Amino acid sequence: MEKFGAGYLEERKLVPRWPQPIPAIVSLVLTMVVFYITWWLFQDPRGWMRMYTPYVGYMYTRWWLIVLIWMVYIFNYWPFRRSWVEKTHPLLKGAILTTISVFILLLLIKGFFEMLLGNFGIAYFNPERLKALGLTEFFSLEYSALACLMFAAIASWLSPAWIVACEERPWEKMDQPGKGISILVMTFFLSTLIFFVTMHSHMGILYYPWQYFTSIAPPYWEAFAGTVSGNFHVAWIMCCTVMVWTVETIWERYPFKLIKTDWLRRLTAFFGIIALAFAMFFFLYFAQELTWGEAIRGTRLINAPDWRWLHVGEMAVFFLLPAMFITFYCGNWPKRFSLPVNVLIRTAITIVAASLIYILYYKFSHDFLGTQKGFMHEQQFPMIPTIWLINIWLCHHWFMDNWPGWKMVPKTADEIAKDHQAEKELVADVKWSPVLGWGLIVGFVLGVALYFVIVFILPWLYKVITVIPQ
Repeated sequence: MEKFGAGYLEERKLVPRWPQPIPAIVSLVLTMVVFYITWWLFQDPRGWMRMYTPYVGYMYTRWWLIVLIWMVYIFNYWPFRRSWVEKTHPLLKGAILTTISVFILLLLIKGFFEMLLGNFGIAYFNPERLKALGLTEFFSLEYSALACLMFAAIASWLSPAWIVACEERPWEKMDQPGKGISILVMTFFLSTLIFFVTMHSHMGILYYPWQYFTSIAPPYWEAFAGTVSGNFHVAWIMCCTVMVWTVETIWERYPFKLIKTDWLRRLTAFFGIIALAFAMFFFLYFAQELTWGEAIRGTRLINAPDWRWLHVGEMAVFFLLPAMFITFYCGNWPKRFSLPVNVLIRTAITIVAASLIYILYYKFSHDFLGTQKGFMHEQQFPMIPTIWLINIWLCHHWFMDNWPGWKMVPKTADEIAKDHQAEKELVADVKWSPVLGWGLIVGFVLGVALYFVIVFILPWLYKVITVIPQ
């Protein structure tokens, strides 16, 4: 029976046309050129459409990410058949699938959110209704886009999480489009539920007077977060998104795939990703307090709790870029050591690379991207260009098979069987032993020591790094 594109990503073999690192460099240069051209056409405030307002551009960027995830991870390229996905030239396939993703994106935002929800459910999803209620055109556009992208932030975490952590359970054996529709409905329901308990109250306090009868005002997180802003939730949800993709890419679903019991593995993976995200969430906020001192409610920007919560999400997204590049274009290098060691090396590379990208972005983004100069400007949103680049990488990797640096060759049945056997052996090799016990003890001690080293040097390090304009 036709399975459409189910298993295509795992069963394709991308053969580099030239020795590494030439394919990776070619892909980086090519995607960066596409990024810069499309950024100037659609986002750049100096360009053509100028969607970076910033929320309007962010809304489209975030929802495009989710549409790509839906098409590949949830619907497995449906309605295109596996033979078409395998045999169509990457350029043609990429053009068709990317065009479809943009069409779905526009239908979703203009049709579902603005026309349906905005006209028959909640006014803040429709900018025209907000203008009719007395808001200026700018704030009508920004507030409606903000509501839409906040929904997207949640969906961009839960949509892949159901695949990565829950392994499509309980619909993994269904055919498309039934499986895709079932997973989409479930993740969309959960996204709606979390939206109303996290973001809706933020929308309710944007208007005067506060919407006491339709939202919780002031929001329930005020006392803990030191702010009524929904940036508190944006931060931990962004960390969840980053951790989902970290586990899926450079971690190869380790350590959760070591759990043999299916239901326990899935449950542990889903909530374990959330736990890891909250560890990142609190540490990145704590790092800011170490660097700049305690946040002061009532102040603005770098000293304000709402800005710092937002900056947690902004810092987190920088980790996605090197993690995805290592997986998409470097074959998840290295692979020569044991799985835990490979994961540790990739994670270290990702942290170092993310830190460098973070510094370079704030140093040069205003020159190349048209964003506002300054580390803490109110219109400086690094999540928009970084996710825009990730979207281009997803189109290139999922739709175009990394063309032209790689050539897609379907794996034979023997190759697929060998891969599965190698995966089983790799997982089986990581089992309890006295050596692993000592490794865990040493790892724990080194982890605690590293934590205190970071706490000690972070304030000094930030003073040394003066390339970030204030």
